[in-house]
Amino acid sequence: MRILAIDSGLERTGYALFDKGKQLKNGFNYLHSGLIHTDKSLTKENRLLKIYQSLSQIVKTDKPRRIVMEQLFFFKNAKTVISVAQAQGVVLLLASQHTIPLEFLTPLQIKQIITGYGRADKKSVQKMLKLTLPHNGELKQDDVADAIACGAAYCYLNQKLSYKSE
Repeated sequence: MRILAIDSGLERTGYALFDKGKQLKNGFNYLHSGLIHTDKSLTKENRLLKIYQSLSQIVKTDKPRRIVMEQLFFFKNAKTVISVAQAQGVVLLLASQHTIPLEFLTPLQIKQIITGYGRADKKSVQKMLKLTLPHNGELKQDDVADAIACGAAYCYLNQKLSYKSE
């Protein structure tokens, strides 16, 4: 089963693709990741459209059967939380249009699964990802690293589930 993990944001949206199945080493393979960047000079609606169009192309090309995102949690900046929620709304729409189930993981779950400690910082998460996954330098951007961590956590969490549907 192909998994698309997304770390949404208005300025930068990171994504990562995984294949999950019992025949794969460790139950899943990390495939690739990338970053969708929107220019601040664009209107908000055009930035969201760019995110939608870019993710639509990824869905058409890579044909994921599940989308996973980090659950929007607590932000100190209200403007940030609103723009992240709007970007997540674009992903929800895309998932609905393509009939792709979407699941959320909390930041605590992702950190716990990847590092063994739910309060780990970003550097600890990235260090563990470097040790466990082939990444070819993709971890240099936080948004991409967050998408990779979210996808890997989902795959680890669901390793023991039945593969009958794949």
